[in-house]
This record gives sequence, C-alpha cells and structure tokens, in this order.
Amino acid sequence: MRLYEKLEAGGIYIIAEMSANHGGSLDTALKIVEEVKKTGADCLKIQTYTADTLTIDCDKEDFKIHGGLWDGYTYYDLYKDAYTPWEWQKTIKEKCEELGLDFLSTPFDRTAVDFLEGLGIEFYKIASFELVDIPLLEYTASKGKPMILSCGMASAEEIGEAMDACRRMGNEQIVLLKCCSRYPAHYEDMHVSVIPDMKKRFGVPVGLSDHSLGSLADVVAVSMGAQVIEKHVCLNRETESADVGFSMEMSEFAQMVQDVNNAVLIQGKPVYDLTEEEKKELNSRRSLYAVKEIKKGELFTEENIRSIRPGRGLKPKYYQELLGKAAKKDYGFGDALELCEIEGR
Repeated sequence: MRLYEKLEAGGIYIIAEMSANHGGSLDTALKIVEEVKKTGADCLKIQTYTADTLTIDCDKEDFKIHGGLWDGYTYYDLYKDAYTPWEWQKTIKEKCEELGLDFLSTPFDRTAVDFLEGLGIEFYKIASFELVDIPLLEYTASKGKPMILSCGMASAEEIGEAMDACRRMGNEQIVLLKCCSRYPAHYEDMHVSVIPDMKKRFGVPVGLSDHSLGSLADVVAVSMGAQVIEKHVCLNRETESADVGFSMEMSEFAQMVQDVNNAVLIQGKPVYDLTEEEKKELNSRRSLYAVKEIKKGELFTEENIRSIRPGRGLKPKYYQELLGKAAKKDYGFGDALELCEIEGR
C-alpha cells in the first residue's frame, strides 16, 4: 500500500473508482483494472455492499429517488443494479496485486468490513453518505488500518466527530477528502479552496473526491494542497451503469493523472534559486555598455553609455551613479563597463 509513501514524498496519490462501471461483467471489471494500471494511477477502488446492507426493498415515497442521474429508481433497485458482487472481489484484488496496483474498497456495514478483513485489505475508504454513521466508523477504525474519509455534505463539526470516532479506536491514520456530493458536480459547488483550511483545521492530509467532469477541478485542488485525488473511471460511456454519466474514460483519466502530476512539478518549492537552465540565460539580461568610444577621464553620459542586452557588463542599477563620473579606463564601442568603475565608492 503506497498511500503514505506517496504522501511523504510529496506526490499525489491517485485513486481510480470503478464503482458500478463494470456493468455487471467480471470480465469488464478485470479489463478496467488492466486499463487503470496503464494510466499511472496508484489504486483501484470498488465498493462493498448489497442492496440489503444499504437499505430495504420498499416503494414508499421516502425510498424513491427524484431528479438527477437516478431519477425514478428506488434506493433498493439502484443498489441492486450497481453493486459489485462479493464473489468477484477476491479476483479483482488479486488482479490488482498482480499488476502492482493498490486495492481499496468502501464498506457500508459491519458485514462488509468483516468480508474485506477476510480479503486482507490494507486500508479503508468511508463514503460521504456514511460519514455520520459513527458506529460504522468506529468498527472500521478498530481494525487499525488507514481510514480515508470522504466529507461530502459534512459540516466541520461532523468531520470532527468522524475523526473523533476513529481516534477513540486508537486509529490516528486519517486522510480527509473534500467532496461535493452531486453527480456530476458543478464547478460552482465544489469550493476546493476549503482544502488548505481543512489541512490546517484538522491536521491530516487532505485530498479531493471529484465527481465533476474533466480534470480541471483536480488540477486546481492540487494547487490548493490536495494530496489525494479520487475519480470514477469507465472503459467507455457506451457501457450501461449507474455511474457512467460522471465517469472518465481511460484516455481522459490518463491525461488527468499526467495533469495533476505536472501541477505538482509546476508548483515546485518556495525558493529563489536559479535553475541550471535559467543560469544559462543570465547573459541575455541587460547591462551597461559603451555605445560610443570613451577615453579614460571622459565623463559618462546618456549618449555614451546605455543599458542594453547582453548582460556581461555592470548591472543597470549603477546607471544613475555613473552618469557624470569620469571613466577609469578606455572603452570602445560595444565594450561592457567594468567593475572598476564602481569599486571604492
């Protein structure tokens, strides 16, 4: 599991969420794992639930979804269609291990935690909607493994309560993900500028669970200090699934991985040192040159010296100081003014 290795090295840990995008096919699920590896992601994530562990089979109004991608579904029918069969999950995990990908899952109840413990999972992700399920958090955290907590819809108080639940179990290995729980998320609702505040307020690594389209939000989040990026992926948008409407195809996801890693390179470090390439350009700066012949003892004037390129002469900051002073040596047209002219000031 490379999560903390990546965080400590200052890199971005990238999670590819398969979710329902296998479309009910184990072959598709395994193909997604193979393609995710090619993108440069660190981790393949799934979800461990059944319709019965999430809700009940009920047609009452409370259990119906109105609007959005899943309009017309009941919760039960949606989760029945979207779940990843538990009998597949060992095979998916083994495929990840074979390819060198981390394997992660989101449990939604105790039975899922127990099942994942049996698979030897190394860390857990808690979904935004379950962040307020304190008993589930405590049980999962009690296993002593890193906890990635998605914070969609959560107030600062609720985030604190979730972290307290983990810590009561002696688990300090917490990563928070800023999240907008809308599918797809709109840019104006994402507010990734809260990421540095979350890092300062809660004192743990923070990332982004991103449901928006494209990779712009991920690049911006990284520039705001995000250390983890989670994004839904699919083979193509022709495969029917509950999540395909806000998922990236593999070529898009690969570009996103490249973009966020480049964002880290672009940020660099808060230093003023010159790069080796910049040092080569110093000679193209401006400096003070004789633009007419000047004899020793002749006064420097606006007519006989100028600040021009290249940069092999005195720095232009000495221009006003030299005007009206006598030259200490002869200069020909195009000679750089020398250090002797300002020594002993």
